[in-house]
Amino acid sequence: MDTMRDRFIATTSRLLDEDPRLALVLADISAAGFAPAAERHPDRLINVGIREQLLIGATAGLAFTGLRPIAHTFASFLVERPFEQVKLDLGHQGVGAVLVSAAGSYDWPAGGRTHMAPGDVALLATLPDWTVHVPGHPDEAEQVLRHAVADGDRKVYVRLSDHSNERATAIEPGRFTVVRSGTRGTVVAVGPMLDAVLAATENLDVTVLYAATVRPFDAAALRAATESAATESAATERSADVVLVEPYLAGTSANEAHEALADRPHRLLALGVPRAEHRQYGSIPEHLAAYGLDAHGLRDRIGAFLG
Repeated sequence: MDTMRDRFIATTSRLLDEDPRLALVLADISAAGFAPAAERHPDRLINVGIREQLLIGATAGLAFTGLRPIAHTFASFLVERPFEQVKLDLGHQGVGAVLVSAAGSYDWPAGGRTHMAPGDVALLATLPDWTVHVPGHPDEAEQVLRHAVADGDRKVYVRLSDHSNERATAIEPGRFTVVRSGTRGTVVAVGPMLDAVLAATENLDVTVLYAATVRPFDAAALRAATESAATESAATERSADVVLVEPYLAGTSANEAHEALADRPHRLLALGVPRAEHRQYGSIPEHLAAYGLDAHGLRDRIGAFLG
């Protein structure tokens, strides 16, 4: 199976052929994969080198000319390093773009902390009017990418990862998908966490919601899931139990979940990558196990929370 980044390169190369309004700005990362597209579209494919602040500034400049630009590099270099430019050149100036990352929280452990960005979504969440997609499979990555490119002039972040689910889920960008229904609680699995969540909750009577888009947060779907569980269990006065499982900084979407359920009693367990660093290289599965985000760790933590 190809990776999400493979699919991004193939899809964006085709879109450059199809859409004369589309432009792509790179900072060396994935440049080799885009070499054929660069030959066909030298005026709309720009590699600024390892100058990430310039990457965002050039992207904003292209947006000012009426183009729909995509900016791409690793998440730590796309969101964290040039955050001031993201905030000012795009947000303050009021222009839109599509930021597409790779190597998110734990994708390349051998790269060390410089190539890990578990705080990227939390950082973007401090800014207004961003749409954030977190696909869990290459097919979903292509779908949300095409949606983002066609999404007017909005500011969109597409978070790609080498960590993916075995199968794609039928999604509607911006909406949570009900994967499993139950009465004991609701588990929201974000992007590539779905397979582990399904394995961890296989014998639990819970609803599993799948989120490939986390901003805007689908408050209506979470409310509907908790209300349905309360009705089926004939316990409408019982506190709603919600578990949030995200592949980046733990608690990133906790406030959104609290706001969705502000008018009813509820408990929330927010799981994700901890703030503490794991300084061993390891592998993606080893990092997930260390964070308690593999099926075994999730089973223990979700089971203990639900009692």
